[in-house]
Amino acid sequence: MNIRLIARLDVKLQHLIKGVQMEGWRKMGNPAERAKLYYQQGADELLYMDVVASLYERNNLSDIVREVAQEAFVPITVGGGIGDLKSVKQLLDVGADKVAINTAATKRPDILREISDTYGSQATVLSIEAKRLPQGGWEAMTDNGRNHTERDVIAWAVEGARLGAGEIFITSIDRDGTMKGMDLDLIAAVTREVDIPVIASGGAAGSAHVAEAVGAGATAVSLAKALHTDAVTFGGLREDLARAAIPVRAHKPEMV
Repeated sequence: MNIRLIARLDVKLQHLIKGVQMEGWRKMGNPAERAKLYYQQGADELLYMDVVASLYERNNLSDIVREVAQEAFVPITVGGGIGDLKSVKQLLDVGADKVAINTAATKRPDILREISDTYGSQATVLSIEAKRLPQGGWEAMTDNGRNHTERDVIAWAVEGARLGAGEIFITSIDRDGTMKGMDLDLIAAVTREVDIPVIASGGAAGSAHVAEAVGAGATAVSLAKALHTDAVTFGGLREDLARAAIPVRAHKPEMV
């Protein structure tokens, strides 16, 4: 099975942004144009997160998703501020293929079952923001690491899979934006306990970090800062991973 390489695009008020450990956000460009670039480079998927949507209890990415979906023919996942089936339908109607649910699911876990029953598990992603605890283990956080849930990450991932999530999108808050490598213990702990695909996020700076995450059990890896700063390209990642005998999809560059 090919490993999926995913571009993560965090959006605040129509701006592509990125911070470190989900704080200190800086503007990084146009979220639609960047997504088109990553598609042309060979991204397997695009993942948008509206980082302030939960504060306003609504997702503001419909216009961006509609524009990108007309030119980027890969799966698009959208997260942030999605709390009911109406919000899910709105995003799927404009071109999203999947929705990522975090805050709403921690408050009302059955939302995962409702989305899965209505649109299929393939469209249902449980997004978990994981904060490492001093005593060991990880706590699931919400609202970009601001709010505690007192949920154990591993137990929550297992419950999410049981409720109908088709994928787990796990972000290490501690590694987010650091480009110093991913939390391999976290990835391994989650992938040992669930039998659905796990997307690893947080800390990847290049192919070596992606390879480590795959070795820990991830079936997909998302990158953000390394892409937005042009430190890596999807073409370069594919070449490096193929040389390391890690299966990746062959890509024919778009003619632009």
